[in-house]
Amino acid sequence: MLTDLRLQNFRSYIDESFEFSPGVNIIVGPNTSGKTNLLEGVLVMAHGSSYRAKDGELVRFNQAWARLDCNLANSSQRTVKLVADPKPSKTYELDGKVYKRLSLTNSLPIVWFEPNHLQLLSGKPENRRDYLDDLLEQVTPGYSAVRRSYRRTLAQRNAMLKQAKLPTQMQLFPWNVRLSELAGQIARARSRLVYQNSSQASSLYKALSDTKIDLNLSYQSAWPAESYQSHLLKTLETSLETDRLRGFTTAGPHRDDLAVLFNGRPAQESASRGELRTAVLVLKLIELQVIQAARDGQPPILLLDDVFSELDGKRRHALTDYLVRYQTFITTTDADIVTKHFTAKSNIIPLG
Repeated sequence: MLTDLRLQNFRSYIDESFEFSPGVNIIVGPNTSGKTNLLEGVLVMAHGSSYRAKDGELVRFNQAWARLDCNLANSSQRTVKLVADPKPSKTYELDGKVYKRLSLTNSLPIVWFEPNHLQLLSGKPENRRDYLDDLLEQVTPGYSAVRRSYRRTLAQRNAMLKQAKLPTQMQLFPWNVRLSELAGQIARARSRLVYQNSSQASSLYKALSDTKIDLNLSYQSAWPAESYQSHLLKTLETSLETDRLRGFTTAGPHRDDLAVLFNGRPAQESASRGELRTAVLVLKLIELQVIQAARDGQPPILLLDDVFSELDGKRRHALTDYLVRYQTFITTTDADIVTKHFTAKSNIIPLG
């Protein structure tokens, strides 16, 4: 975990230093005060890059370079140097050793929540598939290669379906076999992940919401994971005419979904905005626990941007009480709530 962080020419910061607690750190300030930029600094220090922007965009406007320095609780030191001009580059220094990129073992595990992640439940199924696949890439050796191979094979099959001279069953057969093999691996990994964490999701939701609502996760696909490969191969062969007409492959894990259910009903249909936000937080906490287990018990750092919005007081307290065992960074604009309820148990970082 991070004990401190110095940001130089990073985003909106000229030269600022911050000290952190090992538990909950609440960053409070008005809009445009740099709250999310500070979270992003922690993200870059831990992960090596930002999910929000390219490296060059992290350097303060009209500056040639940016630098981030931090100390860890185990006395390690980390530095990230970003150069925007004249030639973009990035280097890492870990206890004096210089690296061009961070490997999985050199990075710090991290889980990130931002308001756009609410689209996990209310948005397209693609968002939920990406949630499962992104998590599996972090904890399952070889999964990223399977995912890339599936996408590449799917794109090649779709390209053949769009050709002016339509392919025959014989021409498509090798692609069907390969696609089915990869699809079976993806479906089994996703299904296993969801099954192993469904009961945990229910207990976490009850703890955070103080309700008796049963929140359940279910992997929705056309066939059982164990026989997915054989079923898909048969379907690819029998649905050729449909696929030709539509110009794309109509079956496979790229059409599956993660269902989040409130008392057996889809969350999108039955949950309030506060309940949806709590459910997304549950998914993020599951992500945290799965990564921790895969990293031999090393707890990830948790970044929560604007998480208090639309959560009532009871849910805010339940969340911070649960997260005290992890190093957590929470941003909020509501100084009054922080002053009244969280100063005793959290490290408050005022901005602006």
